[in-house]
Amino acid sequence: MKRFRFALDGVLDYRQQVLEGRQNEYAKALRQVREQQERVDEAKQRYSQTNCLFRERAAEGIAIADALGFENSLRALEQEIAREVKILQERESQAEKHRALVLQAHMDASILERLKEKQQTAYQKEVQKQDERFIDELISAERAGRSES
Repeated sequence: MKRFRFALDGVLDYRQQVLEGRQNEYAKALRQVREQQERVDEAKQRYSQTNCLFRERAAEGIAIADALGFENSLRALEQEIAREVKILQERESQAEKHRALVLQAHMDASILERLKEKQQTAYQKEVQKQDERFIDELISAERAGRSES
């Protein structure tokens, strides 16, 4: 009997390529989320440092113009943080969409892999049955040959 050949191997290969592509896209999206989270953290750190410096100078006594400068800096940093957080949320949303696509592609590939395994198991059972029939025929032929002698 010839070797097992899965009729949908081309489709399975395609589905696996799609899965790999979507996994790469998801990995890229996660990397962008991490990078954006770092930007948010850096902006928050700058805000915290500026705020601490402002409080120290205010405790020592500073001019009104300097205090207004600090407050303007703090407001600008708050706006920057808000922008960066908004970008982070958008990137997290995109990453979640990519994750869903990866899951779907994985399910599509898994279905074909299970079908292939099932058909291969059935094929192996059929090969085993044919081998057993062949052996039975050999034994029967040998017995028939002995009984004629």
